[in-house]
Parts: sequence; C-alpha cells; structure tokens
Amino acid sequence: MKGEDTRPLRCLVTGATGYIGGRLVPELLDAGHRVRCMARSPEKLRDHPWAGRAEVVRGDVTDAESVGAALRDVDVAYYLVHALRTGPGFEETDRKAARVFTEEARAAGVRRIVYLGGLTPADVPESELSPHLRSRAEVGRIFLRADVPATVLRAAVVIGSGSASFEMLRYLTERLPVMVTPSWVGTRIQPIAVRDVLRCLVGSARMPDDVNRAFDIGGPDVITYEQMMHRYAAVARLPHRLILRVPMLTPRLSSQWIGLVTPVPAALARPLAESLRHEVVCREHDIARYVPDPPGTPIGFDEALTLALQRVRDAQVTTRWSSASLPGAPSDPLPTDPDWAGGSLYTDRRALDVDASPKALWEVIEGIGGDNGWYSFPLAWAVRGWLDRLVGGVGLRRGRRDAARLRVGDSLDFWRVEEIEPGRLLRLRAEMRLPGLAWLEMYADAAGNGRARYRQRALFHPHGLLGHLYWWSVSPFHAVVFGGMARNIAQAAGTVDSSPPRADSSHDSGAVSGASPG
Repeated sequence: MKGEDTRPLRCLVTGATGYIGGRLVPELLDAGHRVRCMARSPEKLRDHPWAGRAEVVRGDVTDAESVGAALRDVDVAYYLVHALRTGPGFEETDRKAARVFTEEARAAGVRRIVYLGGLTPADVPESELSPHLRSRAEVGRIFLRADVPATVLRAAVVIGSGSASFEMLRYLTERLPVMVTPSWVGTRIQPIAVRDVLRCLVGSARMPDDVNRAFDIGGPDVITYEQMMHRYAAVARLPHRLILRVPMLTPRLSSQWIGLVTPVPAALARPLAESLRHEVVCREHDIARYVPDPPGTPIGFDEALTLALQRVRDAQVTTRWSSASLPGAPSDPLPTDPDWAGGSLYTDRRALDVDASPKALWEVIEGIGGDNGWYSFPLAWAVRGWLDRLVGGVGLRRGRRDAARLRVGDSLDFWRVEEIEPGRLLRLRAEMRLPGLAWLEMYADAAGNGRARYRQRALFHPHGLLGHLYWWSVSPFHAVVFGGMARNIAQAAGTVDSSPPRADSSHDSGAVSGASPG
C-alpha cells in the first residue's frame, strides 16, 4: 500500500503453543516485527528454533492481570486461542476470554486485534450451527464491537502438514479403500492452504486504523469432502477410493469412527465433522485489497496437499494439531517437585549397565515411540492404546512430530514431553485416560570407560480408591512391560553403536520452514 509505515511492530501472539500460532511467530519475526508470546506454559516454547528471537511471558487469556501485562507496549495483538479443548462450558470460557482481551487491549493502547475464526455458512441461522462454529462467530463479533480496531479472518478447512483437517483427510483416505461415509461428504467446502492463512495473518498487522471488519479467506477451489478424498488419493498415488454415503451417520457417530481410524480423537473430530454439515464457501475476497495476492496465490487444493505430504515425508512438520493439550489432560507438576503437596506415589525403578556409549543410548531414548514403538511387548501397548481410544482418549496414533528429535511440549503417542535434557533425561507425562497422574522418566548416564548406564522410572499418583486398585491390578505386568523396555532399549543402544554413522539430523525439523510452511 502506498505510503505504508514499514517500521517494525511489536506483536503479541497468544496460542503460540498451538498449530497456527507456532507457525505464525517465525513468519512475523522474518517480516521484521518484534514478537512477544503469551502462554500458560512458557516452557513448551523453549525448544522451538525461534525461541531465542522472541520474548515469552506467562499468561492466561481469562486472567485480566496477566493479559494486561502481556499487552503492554504492543501494537498488534493476535488472538489464536479457542476454548474448545477445555471441555463442557467452552462457549462461556470463549466469551469471557474475548471480553477480557478487548478490555485489556483498549487499556494498553493496542492498535489492532487480529483473530482467526471459522467460516460460517450463508443463510443458516446461528442457532443451527455447531457450538464450535457458533462460539467462533460470537468471539469475532465481540472483537468487532470493541473499541480497538479488529481484523477477523474466517477460514474453513486449513490444509497443511500436521493440521487436524489434513490428518483426518489423510488417514481416512489412506487406510480405507472403501468408505461408508455420512451425507456431509457431499457438502461444498472452500479449503485454504496454511501458507495462505499465515500470509493473511502477517499482512493484517499493517491494515489501516479505520478498517474494522471480518474477511472470508479461502483457496481457489470449491469442492466437496468426497472430492477432497478422491483428489488426495490421486496426489498420494493411491488406488481409486470407493465412497458410499449413509444418511443416518450423525456427527457424533462420525466422530467416533474418525477417532478409531485416524489419530484425531473423537473430542476434536466431532466439531470438525459438525462444521462440515453446512456449505462453507467464501462470499468475498476483500482481504486482497489490504493483503494483495502474490503470483501463484491463493494456493490450489492439490498443491496444498503436495506441499503438506512433502513436509510429512521429509519429517519437517513444524507444528501439529496435537501441539496443544487435550481437554482433561493432566498438567500437574511432577510429584517430586517442591510444590507437590504429598499423597501416595507409586514408583517402578529399573537400571542396568549398557554395552554402548551414552550418546548411542540417548539416540534410542529420544527416538522412542511413533514408528519405533516402545521396545516392550507391542501387543500390550497396542491394547492399551485401543482401550484408551474406546473411552475417549488419544490412544497411540498421535505418533511423533519428528522421527528423531523431541522438544518440550511435543505429543508422543499417548504421552507428552514434559522435560528434556539433551543427552541425559527424557520425562514424559501420560495423557491417556487414567485414575491418576503418571510419568515416565528415562536417563542416559555415563558409567565410565565410555559406557552408559540406563535408568528408568515410572511414577503414578493415584486419584482415590480406583487409582490404588488400578496400580495394584497392573503391577504384576510391570516386569514384562517396564523390565522388557529397559532391556530392549539397552540392546538397541548397542546396535546403534555398532552401526555406521548416520547422516546428521541434529537440526530441528522446523528450522528451515519458517518462510515456507506447508
């Protein structure tokens, strides 16, 4: 735009631990802006490749004091949080958080709020929308009615490596050559590539002060979900998929099926399925007046799929839908922390000397989970994963973001990385459904003469009588599960030490993707 102010802006990004926020931060930094991230758990951002370039503060969008402190001296505030994953009552939480944010932004003198919401169908009463879409629409209205100018971007299905929509599409199409599907697979959708979402978010920072409105953003293709599955199969070079529609499959039943077939749990699949019941197509492309489309954009659906698949195959997925914690997932500190207030704590300890170097042992520890498995009684782990999914948990199918490297906050099957000390300690916190809290620690210690000592500790803090009964019911199997894990990890480390050096993969998989996320 002519006469545009090109001075760096101070930007606040909420939701930086999430899928979009984690990709937006490096884009803003590369555009020359100064970035402050607000997160409930700042330690989750510690290992991101851009962590040293951004300021990170602790805060919660429902807490006015922390929001006010985070917004101090900020020009543009990005609101990328959504209470969907907090469980029942999320609409009221969304409403409260948005109002707190607008009030504190006005008090801090913020020039603009930028919000990414959902694309809503035309001519459909809001009362008929899913709670997910209805809440996002209400949050957008709260921002537009505030005293701070706002840009509300409304997108439908976001296609990018690691997005929930892409993972759902990928696993359904790849795993099911014949699909019995609900009627909503015939509904028209206008998907958008994650690169175009980020381009619009970054460009919105410099909108004129008199712009206060919502913008529909989408790619050039308007297609049905059935066509999306066929086109995915073509791009991925899979055989033609047979799709049979069954009208009686409700969003609830669909989400349960999606939860069993894909890594996306039913709790997240349901709002995704519900949002596809109605046609979601852009009604305008006015965003181009303020954020012009460069040549080749918006990116087409097939190209977005190709880019996302390449990222997956190259193990360069910078953020995933599972980056954010799930509703009901434990967040308590490890019971051995000083601020833990007593109670029962069961432990299972294992230790043994390893005929390998500490470096080789650490390579095995950091590579655990996902396709590499858990080095112990695969059937038992698989059964535990299926049982977890049957009761609404995440199961084992989340896998890993990167095949070789972990960082704090990564999801790892039904665990989450709580702490990592490279070369020494990996601490995982359980996110499966349990009557208590559980952790698993793995250490690579030096034992002298270039050899290593492996230490493993499983901890369980029971909740009530059911928690105690659970521990004692599974403890007879610990020798097989945890004992076998320790022995097999030690054996695998010896194999690593005797193998030829592999190509260096010490870089973080996200380091190269700040300018071209897919």
